[in-house]
Amino acid sequence: MSKLAEQFNQRKNFIAFVTANDPDMETTVKNVVALAEGGADIVEIGIPFSDPVADGPVIQAADLRALKDPDLPIEKIFQAVGEIRQQTSVPLVFLVYLNVVLQYGYEEFTRDCQKFGVNGLIIPDLPYEERDELTPYTDKYDLDLVPLITVTSADRIPMIAKKASGFIYLVSSLGVTGQREAFASNLAEVVADIKEYTTVPVAIGFGVHTPDQAREMTEIADGAIIGSACVQIVADNGTQAPAALKKYAQTIRQAIDQ
Repeated sequence: MSKLAEQFNQRKNFIAFVTANDPDMETTVKNVVALAEGGADIVEIGIPFSDPVADGPVIQAADLRALKDPDLPIEKIFQAVGEIRQQTSVPLVFLVYLNVVLQYGYEEFTRDCQKFGVNGLIIPDLPYEERDELTPYTDKYDLDLVPLITVTSADRIPMIAKKASGFIYLVSSLGVTGQREAFASNLAEVVADIKEYTTVPVAIGFGVHTPDQAREMTEIADGAIIGSACVQIVADNGTQAPAALKKYAQTIRQAIDQ
């Protein structure tokens, strides 16, 4: 069992997200450590991208801030992961767009993920039909390739779920990322459908931001994913974000544990 999947054996998971180099790489390291200390079970690190098609305005703005240096090298992000690994063993997942991986090279990227301590990848624009181009490398370097399933996936659920590893990212609503007050009404049914085909844990994301929402999602599924709310905290607090993120993570953790 992978390190990501193992996390879900212990308790309902809180999965947090921050964007690398927002506002700078030193703060990114501190942000990840603070989230882990506050109770996040897994932390996703977004690799900044100029055209993040799955993301809403909050994360798009974070990408723009992070890309203030247009020549931001991926190697610098890997080095930050190495620094994180000196301070916490929290499982880490890169959220990365396919073009970044292609440019770096499939083997080189997955090799360096293993080298520096990344446990999985989420690639929002990787079609299911093309995932087998990458899986020989993720398998070789012990990385989970986390799939996304939407509430409208329907007949595609069996084939996606059967090949899933780490956890399954269930998209709560149609559209892009961003805080929401309402979610698809059939989330419980979709989770049940997924679990007919796999024992891989299911975590719900896209829009979750309050403690009550996090608790509701973990009553339905195995985990809750919170991205835009964490990124907004970074936007509001800049280099002082670690303390605010830790406090926020503690409130989410307490709600889920109830």
